[in-house]
Amino acid sequence: MTAFSESWLVGPQRTQFYTRTYCPASTAKAVVVFHVFPAWSARDIAVFAYDQRGFGRTALDSEMKSKDSSYAKTSWKEQLEDIEWAINHAKSEFGSVPVFLYGHSMGGALETITGLAGVIATASLILQTKPAAKAARWIGGKASLLAPSLTIPAEVKGQDLSHDGAVGDAYSKDPMVKQVGSLRGVSDMLDGGEHLLRTDYTRWPTDLPGGYHELHNEPDGVKEKLIEECITWVEAHLSPNISPKL
Repeated sequence: MTAFSESWLVGPQRTQFYTRTYCPASTAKAVVVFHVFPAWSARDIAVFAYDQRGFGRTALDSEMKSKDSSYAKTSWKEQLEDIEWAINHAKSEFGSVPVFLYGHSMGGALETITGLAGVIATASLILQTKPAAKAARWIGGKASLLAPSLTIPAEVKGQDLSHDGAVGDAYSKDPMVKQVGSLRGVSDMLDGGEHLLRTDYTRWPTDLPGGYHELHNEPDGVKEKLIEECITWVEAHLSPNISPKL
């Protein structure tokens, strides 16, 4: 039995987005806009997922992608518009149930709270482990205004994503992953991460686990613990009378 349904949907700028929807066997009590976790639908929480602009099949599918879509061709302005579109789509598909947004990594910083019951952010992009030189950042930022879609090397090592070696191997072999980024996309990510660190949050947990970048793929029970905590948090915020703690 297929755990999800697949669709190509037209989003902002008439861009074709590859999407998946995980529906519960019974009536959904909430919907989460994210990109993984069929475990949610087993708890009667639907998931609407999509490959972001400039990534995955939205950028690389030779038959269905938009004519002007390509890998790494993206910006935060466009991605925030895409998120609003995804939220509105989820609302139209699932009616009046609460809608939550789940963002990971770059998506963990690309958050909006418009019309949402709550937001979950994991491993948000904040700072580089080995920061680029300030001069290079300045030049790159200026160049992104002239040639925003020009790609540059942007390596992410598979072994740094999870303590589960199989996850890193799968990432390295994934044909939908390329080790490049666009000047505009990289500049927006780095600038946005620093802005998040300076002004965009006030509270972070003090007892964080010693996990790698993808907690949802960590072994030894970490993945299951994260999923359970996230689902339990959503379930606790289903009442319209409760104000979510963002």
